[in-house]
Amino acid sequence: MKLSNKLLILTIILFSMTNTKAQTDKSAIENVLSIAEKNKVQLENVGQLLVVYNEKPESFTAVFVALEKKDNKWVVKQSPIEAAIGKNGFALPQMKVEGDGKSPTGIFKIGKLFSYEKQTNTLLDNQQTTKNDKWIDDVNSADYNKHVSGFTNAKSYENLLLDTDVYKYCTVIEYNTKPVVKGKGSAIFFHLALKSDSFTAGCVAIKEDYMKLMVNWLDPKQNPTIIMGNLEVLKAM
Repeated sequence: MKLSNKLLILTIILFSMTNTKAQTDKSAIENVLSIAEKNKVQLENVGQLLVVYNEKPESFTAVFVALEKKDNKWVVKQSPIEAAIGKNGFALPQMKVEGDGKSPTGIFKIGKLFSYEKQTNTLLDNQQTTKNDKWIDDVNSADYNKHVSGFTNAKSYENLLLDTDVYKYCTVIEYNTKPVVKGKGSAIFFHLALKSDSFTAGCVAIKEDYMKLMVNWLDPKQNPTIIMGNLEVLKAM
């Protein structure tokens, strides 16, 4: 085959791939805007919104889009990227339980940031993580689904300072926090995905470059919020 023909074929393939991604992104943006509109009453005082959804309830691969409100309309801050969620997908609303390997479905506030390094370029309430920082997942502990620094009587907990970078940026998703219900799930974080095919125990994770953008952008004054779940479930909520 002549070189010119090979180049032509390669150009056609690249154009087709680019066009397919553009169509996929357009569809994802339409989905998240529809979800935001459907929940406009609950999101009335929200200026920053993270939307995470999957199309198959059991899939641990999800779509992540960040929106910001301008002139009372949602606009895209972060175009669609891949996110990792619980290894067993999303739990149905109100059905999340401890240890099910599922991410919760619903609308939740974005809380405190724990980070391996002191963060100066973030407006979030944040602290540098140490080996003393733990998040309790023992359902029989009085500190269930709470942060504890130092000694604990809890029989099980998550160390927030790990040997990997998974919790390098670890933001609390305020699920089952106010009030805490024993056994309904704990340690639901927004943290780093180290590999494209990774999954979580129930959290939401994205790649570090995107996480840095989010950490530098999220502003408590904008009441940052995450809405997450299966696409069809969110549309029906």
